[in-house]
Amino acid sequence: MKVIASSLRKGNVVEKDGQLYVVLKAENFHPGKGTPTTSVDMRRISDGVKTTERWKTTEQVEKANVDEREYDFLYDDGEGFHFMNPESYEQVTASADVVGDAAAFLEPGMRVFLQTFEENPISIELPQRVTVEITETEPVVKGQTASSSYKPAMTNVGVRIMVPPHIGVGTKVVIKTEDNSYVERFKG
Repeated sequence: MKVIASSLRKGNVVEKDGQLYVVLKAENFHPGKGTPTTSVDMRRISDGVKTTERWKTTEQVEKANVDEREYDFLYDDGEGFHFMNPESYEQVTASADVVGDAAAFLEPGMRVFLQTFEENPISIELPQRVTVEITETEPVVKGQTASSSYKPAMTNVGVRIMVPPHIGVGTKVVIKTEDNSYVERFKG
């Protein structure tokens, strides 16, 4: 299926020169003068080689037909990350390369979208938002109440984020998995 380059998103699978690539990052550039372009960081599925490609935003790109389904994360071990289809109870194992940075957020029972090609996991999509607990952060400095000032904090999953000054250790917060940005204090 052909799509325009500007519509590519993280997790999409494209076919180029007879090889399948999973999109790691896609950015559109619109210079004042010249042709708008789309820069795409990709990983070749067959051997894991990373590459960057640049297309005109309106150029047609071949998007591969992959199977995308919901899976429940079970556990990880030396073999990889194990997922189960909640309808058929069929299990698949994804390598650390496929899971990537998402590994920090995976918890047993978490529902994710896995893209598979010929029964092999090639890409994972986490829920848009997850709840994490702050394990360490700097104390509030008196007078530092401006809403635009954020401070660094470490979460229980090992991901460093920026949080508002009023957030302390032990507070649960909601963050976006796409860019690890703070959304709100957990209301639960």
